[in-house]
Amino acid sequence: MVKQALLISYTFIAGLTLLVQADERPNILWLTSEDNSVNWIGCYGNPHVNSPNIDQLAIEGFRYTHAYANAPVCAPSRSTWITGVHALSMGTHPMRSRYKIPHDLIKYYPDHLKTSGYYVGNYKKTDYNIGGRKDTECWDNSEKVDWDKLKNTQPFFQVINSGQSHESSAFGDFQKTKHSPKDTILRKYHPDLPSMRMNYAKYHDAIQRMDQAIGNALEQLEATGLADNTIVIYNSDHGGVMPRSKRFLFSSGIHCPLIIRIPEKYKELWPAEKPGMTVDRIVSYIDMPTTWLHITDTEIPAIMQGKTFLGKESQSERAFHFAFRTRMDERNENARAICDNQFLYIRNYMPYTPWMQPLNYLWKMKATQAWAEHVQSGKASKVEERFFEPKGWTEELYDMEKDPDSIDNLIDNPEYAEVIKHMRSNLRLWQEEVFDTGMLPESEMVRLAAQNNTTIFQVARDRSLYNLPQLLDAADLALEENETNLKALRSLLKSPDLGLRYWGIVGCFLLNDTQSAFTCLEDDSHEVRAIAGWLLLRSGNKKIGLQCLEQLLKENSYATLSVLNIMDWAGEYAKPLLPTVQALKLKNNEEKMQLYLLAKHEHKGADF
Repeated sequence: MVKQALLISYTFIAGLTLLVQADERPNILWLTSEDNSVNWIGCYGNPHVNSPNIDQLAIEGFRYTHAYANAPVCAPSRSTWITGVHALSMGTHPMRSRYKIPHDLIKYYPDHLKTSGYYVGNYKKTDYNIGGRKDTECWDNSEKVDWDKLKNTQPFFQVINSGQSHESSAFGDFQKTKHSPKDTILRKYHPDLPSMRMNYAKYHDAIQRMDQAIGNALEQLEATGLADNTIVIYNSDHGGVMPRSKRFLFSSGIHCPLIIRIPEKYKELWPAEKPGMTVDRIVSYIDMPTTWLHITDTEIPAIMQGKTFLGKESQSERAFHFAFRTRMDERNENARAICDNQFLYIRNYMPYTPWMQPLNYLWKMKATQAWAEHVQSGKASKVEERFFEPKGWTEELYDMEKDPDSIDNLIDNPEYAEVIKHMRSNLRLWQEEVFDTGMLPESEMVRLAAQNNTTIFQVARDRSLYNLPQLLDAADLALEENETNLKALRSLLKSPDLGLRYWGIVGCFLLNDTQSAFTCLEDDSHEVRAIAGWLLLRSGNKKIGLQCLEQLLKENSYATLSVLNIMDWAGEYAKPLLPTVQALKLKNNEEKMQLYLLAKHEHKGADF
């Protein structure tokens, strides 16, 4: 009986100890802002902005100097955040899409925190870009922050998103701003125009409002008496927000502020000797959910792809950060990036498109309009006009220390041959490691998933459906633009694999191989036929090229968005298709492209 009593006592004490330990785990307050790169925060070197609350947080915490978003736009970035799996790995990378993932395999990080005993709240932005599950389902509270509930339900994990710095805050009138248009540092690729300076000033005002919102949350935390046992994290969801930052893989689109304040009682988590210090290790946003689970003693599922960067047993610093961009709303694009502490390497899978494609939402900003008009007037410098022209470059390399605005492409400089080789090979390894789902046109991946009654995530892991190494090899071959590859590219056009045929026609397009286009006019893939039609259109076979593209439009092709994009890239060659375009009944992104094309060519359409 004595032994049994002792056993019960020990069991009770052990259980009580576990409860005490659970209560001692830190609360986490994650404060996020929208669309602002490091360039817009005072403690990161902007002398003209008012961000006293964030600056003070940096004094009290640790300021990370190399934190990067995996996608330069909100929905794919947040899709990556909520799962700890790259959106590019799941097929949720196209902006404004709701493709399903296998939710039985991929839980959201709040699910794991709840299992671990945390109360989880989010106010209020979700935008996870994932189908098959409501965005709010994973949270205990997705409404206004209930501070009393947090105080009485510890440990907690609370997200507060401040939307004051969102891109939309740079829209509209900018005649009366608190900040002076004279007091700003223009990016080297932006023309020095009154509208550009005034738009910068307007966004400085937005940053000040965002900073005040961050300050209000910190004051509430203090007033509730929770500051001493709460880790505070501040960062933006990606970079931005002036034109050629958000949505782009340059430093201005992915380099973000990250500040973490850790109370004295959790000093074992400090990433440096004392508060106020900077931390130079690379933090990739994919690392965040993994790290949040780690510092809360929550089991980390094997499917997560990040590395822990805080805590006693944090993992070694990553050598590289990886980023991606594909379709942005109505505009097709496809690129990848890899960077270390100094160099940024970008691989463009669509070198034939301009960087600055007219985009309905981006063109709402007067700075964008002014820049475009400046280029059209012929007054722009070579650097200023470059981004409105087809890229031409398959690869780009920038020294982010010497060239933070990413305007001096070093890709052809022999001094950097080893750097380029190293970046190129590591990017390829990463693409295979995460099962890059973006090596086929989006519409084809959607069809493959539907035809096989599965998700894009699972398609990418089935070599019989999606042979990624072969696709990457084919893309490399196509993008070389080497005449000696023509025989091999033509051979790809005969493959039963639609992906190999796609990259085959892309390679033939870049080499202007008209003969190959004729063999693809009846291809099963509408995306292949669209590229073939464009190739014929621009190479003197205008009638046949137009017929090919028109047929796709009239049959309501699944590649309609691609055809409409091609019409814009083809310019005057595509004007005969405008009556057909006008007759279409389209929605969403296709409708945006339809209206844009009609307005561009002044063909009885609504304004863009």
